[in-house]
Amino acid sequence: MNSDSDIVLEARGISKSFPGVRALQNVDLVLRSGRLTALLGENGAGKSTLMNIIAGVFPPEAGQILLDGREVRFANPRDAQAHGIAMIFQELNLIPHLSVAENMFLGREPLNRLGLIDYAAMNHKARAMLERLDLPVQPTAIVAGLRVGQQQVVEIAKAIAGDTRILIMDEPTSALTENEIEALFRTIDRLKAKGVAIAYVTHKLQELTRIGDDAVVMRDGRLIAAAPLKDLRRDDIVRMMVGRDLKDLYPTTRGVIGEEILRVERLSLKHPQRPGDFVLRDVDARICQGEVLGIFGLMGAGRTQLLETIFGLHVRGRAGDIYIHGRKVSIDSPSDAIAMGLAMAPEDRKKEGLVPDMSVAENASLSSLAKVLRFGFIDTRLEQNFVGETIERFHVKTPSLRQPVRYLSGGNQQKVILAKWIATHPQVLLLDEPTRGIDVNAKREIYILIDELKRSGLAVMVASSELPEILAISDRVLVMCEGRKTAEFARATATEEKIMSAALPQESFA
Repeated sequence: MNSDSDIVLEARGISKSFPGVRALQNVDLVLRSGRLTALLGENGAGKSTLMNIIAGVFPPEAGQILLDGREVRFANPRDAQAHGIAMIFQELNLIPHLSVAENMFLGREPLNRLGLIDYAAMNHKARAMLERLDLPVQPTAIVAGLRVGQQQVVEIAKAIAGDTRILIMDEPTSALTENEIEALFRTIDRLKAKGVAIAYVTHKLQELTRIGDDAVVMRDGRLIAAAPLKDLRRDDIVRMMVGRDLKDLYPTTRGVIGEEILRVERLSLKHPQRPGDFVLRDVDARICQGEVLGIFGLMGAGRTQLLETIFGLHVRGRAGDIYIHGRKVSIDSPSDAIAMGLAMAPEDRKKEGLVPDMSVAENASLSSLAKVLRFGFIDTRLEQNFVGETIERFHVKTPSLRQPVRYLSGGNQQKVILAKWIATHPQVLLLDEPTRGIDVNAKREIYILIDELKRSGLAVMVASSELPEILAISDRVLVMCEGRKTAEFARATATEEKIMSAALPQESFA
């Protein structure tokens, strides 16, 4: 049973507003020594805002933060770090052109007797930390050369390299492989054993059975419940998150599948760094009007590269043929792809799908600028009229079309991306991890949109690492492993066992 003696940090009555949005309203939070508290709720519930306040990113409008029973006020993140609070942000916060070790110890570099940075000591400490996290990279490696999952591990190492008493983790596993996730969980176990209090923001409820102790459920900027995880069932948590029973997560309608729209034959892509190796090797795929083709594979299978290559992003090193309506075409750029009726929503929506500081209307019209020009200039009234209907159709929750898109929740940002591409009237929509990092209810809304688009005759190709999602929304499933197509299943014959067996490298069974 918990007692007040193990409370490290307590937030009382925290409130915060942004333009047009009441982000937090009178929220309480308790973090305890040696325990992981999961913060659960839909995107826009206020979880990240609360964590940013505790980490000193911005101040609360009302309320107080108590550290060891004493009220504290943080002027900035460095101030919070000085009090032993570290945060792993959902958006990577690394300096690309510095080394791994330089990023890990930025601002707290070890010095030698001359007052200069002791690189040997810094690299030694960094190497030990990277080994504990099972990250096989050198401390001298430049961060820009690492893939996203490896950069995420470096971000974690940076956060725990100091004298951390409170660790805040905002969706830390979203870009990690299974091995990296397990290494992170072992590190969390060690930190808890040392008495570190951990706040953990996640949408992956299944993770919490392994690492969680307590849970806080938030909705619409308010605290809904706080209890030990063992006292909460998954259905209870979901109900509290969305404010109602969540049934029929996946639409079950069946559309009429029409003629073939897109076909690729022997599509290959050479590896950019490894001569003689391939990212994609002889992949065949086709998709028809009114059909959802699911593409499943584990990390490194080539799902993203397949969509990007079809969309004209990787011309160098590409081989194979692409056909649209049976006619062989050349797609040498995204502009070519768009002109031929293709559209693509990328995996990293904030970096590649949106311009965060631009408004909802500006983002939604980016792919259709010719339709909102007057005398060569963008007509803002024409622009808002043009995108308004689609934004309303996709139920984007925003106080205004002029609202900067960065202030929208992840689910609503994803809807803006979809609205942007649907405005181009595509024949084929390529979706890369369309529900990654969004909450349960927002996922359901995305599934409904995909279903509506399919029934309207659009061909939708969905790459996803979530097997239940692929099984539920796909008419056919294409399975990839290490850059190759290893199997294809119709909806009626697809099972988790068959798909996972095809997704695993053959040596896994040796």
